[in-house]
Amino acid sequence: MGHLPIRWNALVAVLALAAMVGCQGISTGKQDSQGGQDPPPGTLSAAPASINFGNVLIGTSQSQTETLTNTGGSSLTITQATFTGSDFSATGLDLPLTLAPAQSTTFSVVFTPTSGSASGSVALASDASNPSLTISLSGSGTVQQNQGQLSVSPTTISVGNVTVGTSGTQTGTLNATGASVTVSAVSAGSSEFSITGLALPVTIPSGQSVNFTVTFTPQSSGFTSVSATFTSDASNSPTAATVTGTGVAAPVHTVNLTWNASTSPNIAGYNIYRSSTGKTGNYTQINTALNATTTYVDTSVVDGQTYYYETTAVNSDNEESAKSAAVQAVIPAP
Repeated sequence: MGHLPIRWNALVAVLALAAMVGCQGISTGKQDSQGGQDPPPGTLSAAPASINFGNVLIGTSQSQTETLTNTGGSSLTITQATFTGSDFSATGLDLPLTLAPAQSTTFSVVFTPTSGSASGSVALASDASNPSLTISLSGSGTVQQNQGQLSVSPTTISVGNVTVGTSGTQTGTLNATGASVTVSAVSAGSSEFSITGLALPVTIPSGQSVNFTVTFTPQSSGFTSVSATFTSDASNSPTAATVTGTGVAAPVHTVNLTWNASTSPNIAGYNIYRSSTGKTGNYTQINTALNATTTYVDTSVVDGQTYYYETTAVNSDNEESAKSAAVQAVIPAP
C-alpha cells in the first residue's frame, strides 16, 4: 500500500510528456506554412561572360556561341539586346524571349572586322533580378599575308556628253598588285550606267591588268556622278571608282528651203514635196496651204534621215507646173 503514490506520480509524468509532444506537433505545422512563400525571382546569367574573337581576317566573319540561362526561381523575359561596336552583330536571338527557371537559350555573336582591333558589348535588358546584363566583346582584324590589292584607273571615268536616249562608252582598267586578285562582282551604281567586258569571276595576276567598258545611257538631261564598286578577294575590297556623264537633249534639226521665183504670169504660190525613200521615190506634199513665198522651213525631220525636196508653181487658175529638180538634205545622226 505504501508504493501507490509513486505509481500515481509516474502516471502524471507520462501525461505531462504527452502534452509536451502535442505542443511540438503544433510548432511543426507553423514551419510548413512558412515553406509556402513565393519563390525567388529569375536571374539571368551568360556563358561565357565575355567573348574574344582573336584575329579575324578583314572582310570575313567569325561567330561564337553565347548561352543565356535563368538561374533563378521564377520565369524571366529578355526584352532587348543593344550592341555597341559596329563590327559586332547577333543571329538567332529573337526577342522578347521568356526563360523558365533553369531554362537556357543560345545565339551567335558575329564579328566582321573592318579594320584593326575592335571592342564592343551586348547589353541584355530583362525583368530579372539583374535587369541589365552586359557581355564584353573584342577582336582584332588582320590582313592576310600576300593578299593582293586592286586599283582602278582612271579613278574618275568620264563618259562625257551623251544625247538622251542614246549611249556613250569609256574604257577603264583594273590593276592587281602584291598578289593575284579575283574580282567576283561589279556594281555600276546607277541604272544609267553599266559595266561590261569582265567575264566574272575574273582573276588578275599580280602586276597585270584587265580592261572594262563603262556605258552611259542618260534618261534625262544633266550631269550624273556615281560610285562604281568592284568586289574581290583583295585586301581593299570593295574597290571604288567614280563614273560620270552628262545627258544632253537631242538636237532639233530643220531644213530651210529656198528657190527662184517662177517667171510665169499670175503665180499665186508654191507647193513643196518631200521624199524619204530616195531621189526618185514617192514624194508627199508637206505644205498644208499654198506657200506664197519662195522659202519654206521643214520642222518635221528625223535625225539620221536623208530627204529629197521638189517644188511646183501654182497660178491663179489653180494650175500647177511641173516639179522642179530634186535637192537633197541629210539630217545628222544624234
